[in-house]
Amino acid sequence: MANASGLFSTPSVPNFTVRVRPFSSIHRFQGFKVFCSGAQNYASTVSPSQSQTPRLVSKGCKLVGCGSAVPALQISNDDLSKIVDTNDEWISVRTGIRKRRVLSGGDSLTTLAAEAAKKALEMAKLDPDDIDLILMCTSTPEDLFGSAPQIQKQLGCTKSPLSYDITAACSGFVLGLISAACHVRGGGFRNVLVIGADALSRYVDWTDRGTCILFGDAAGAVVVQACNSEEDGLFGFDVHSDGSGIRHLNAGIKENESNNALDSNGSVPSFPPKQSSYSCIQMNGKEVFRFAVRCVPQSIENALEKAGLPASSIDWLLLHQANQRIIDAVATRLEVPSERVISNLANYGNTSAASIPLALDEAVRSGKVKAGQTIATAGFGAGLTWGSAILRWG
Repeated sequence: MANASGLFSTPSVPNFTVRVRPFSSIHRFQGFKVFCSGAQNYASTVSPSQSQTPRLVSKGCKLVGCGSAVPALQISNDDLSKIVDTNDEWISVRTGIRKRRVLSGGDSLTTLAAEAAKKALEMAKLDPDDIDLILMCTSTPEDLFGSAPQIQKQLGCTKSPLSYDITAACSGFVLGLISAACHVRGGGFRNVLVIGADALSRYVDWTDRGTCILFGDAAGAVVVQACNSEEDGLFGFDVHSDGSGIRHLNAGIKENESNNALDSNGSVPSFPPKQSSYSCIQMNGKEVFRFAVRCVPQSIENALEKAGLPASSIDWLLLHQANQRIIDAVATRLEVPSERVISNLANYGNTSAASIPLALDEAVRSGKVKAGQTIATAGFGAGLTWGSAILRWG
């Protein structure tokens, strides 16, 4: 089982002079310091008198804007009961979900993501050309090679900022947030747009009542901005993965039944390969539940320890919106009262990488979450992957 307390570790470095060629873009760094979840400045072992370059003051990062968008089509539990053997009570009691939004007609996931991004930029009082990096956290891109550059295009960015996808299912947004922080702290980026967007409805078997009741589509976004170290708003994080858990939650590749258009004529057996696509989501709900209620509280506790904060410092608990029973169980384990738990699962279902930024945006715009408050957040899902972060809003 992989375990990482940060994206950079602290090597043991002997006492010698460090010479670093300045970066040619964004900022000219004369030294290099990465501060990710407790990582130390390994150049600090060098005496200032020995080094001919000034020591870099640590950069911090903070969340300065958020936004979200959902499809127009709303599907209630009663609507689902017309196509599969289920009912509103059966779904709501077991999951907490009452309705979800689903992409339909000419809807596009990239358009939804761009809408959420525009709202986040507007709140942050930034123009598209202020963005240095776009991270599109999604497991359902509309192009095999990723959707992030299309977000860049729809936003109207003229300076061609780097844009790329992060694929980690329901953990994607948290990992995107941590990646953004490390780009800011270690790479000199000023403004990073982190988007969580998924359209799992496209990969759901709508005849399987065990999975079709759970998922919806949405997009959410935040702006992560560089700041002085004193204003730093990402206090600690904890990330993990366990590939053996794929048997419990996956949507694997499969060969299409139809014959390939090309005929090998027997010259090379099994070549050319048949065209392939992804299967519908396969999930063992009981095992995923056990995994989440065991691993998520541990991860948040680890992140709090790395941040040097007690659990009592948490103003809000914001988990990936997968199942209300999971949310309640984690809150109970962490002794967080229900009035300090953010949940909008009833209205949207499990929106994968979009669930945390969607819930955050609603909580911020409603006035529930206020600037300066501390949030413990965690994502978990397919991979299996899971991760948590302790952060401050604003």
